[in-house]
Amino acid sequence: MNNQHAARTKFMVELALMVAIIFVMAFTPLGYFQTMGLSITFLTVPVAVGAIILGPKGGAICGLAFGITSFMQCFGMGAFGTMLFSINPLGTAFVCIVPRLLEGLLCGLIFQALKKSMKNGAYLVASLSCPLLNTLFFMTSLVVVFYNTEYIQGFVSALGVSNPFTFVVAFVGVQGLIEAVVCFVLAGAISRTLGAALHRA
Repeated sequence: MNNQHAARTKFMVELALMVAIIFVMAFTPLGYFQTMGLSITFLTVPVAVGAIILGPKGGAICGLAFGITSFMQCFGMGAFGTMLFSINPLGTAFVCIVPRLLEGLLCGLIFQALKKSMKNGAYLVASLSCPLLNTLFFMTSLVVVFYNTEYIQGFVSALGVSNPFTFVVAFVGVQGLIEAVVCFVLAGAISRTLGAALHRA
């Protein structure tokens, strides 16, 4: 019982640390790089590390923290999110929070599924999956909730695209690639190092 209590306490401390890192990054230049449209986010890095080190449950909570900070950006801190919030507050909350929670959960599940067969490779695959899932889920929910709004249709016209799929490809573009590469390299290296240090390799 004592061992179980100690393990739970250790999990909670590590989880609290990861969530704190997410909040610090979210409200400093470390977390977001502002562009004309969507912000480039590096918050998938601590989410991926949390999911790999703490498992699917920890990943989901880290993803939830990411989603909450993303939603908080919609209160005047990011032009894109602020505009979405003015159009549909509830829809904006869904778009910001649910995809991030799912990305953390699935990243943890992917790592668990691969760690026995791939060992070191599992860290890299899971680290890459996090930003890819973030982009996939976020853009899918954005299209479902907001594609037919005048605001998003303005982007559709400006980009010269004709359907939701081409809009997603054109809108995400280079920034999606940057997020994927950064998370793949940093989260892969950090989680592998932490896994060894915490004897979870």
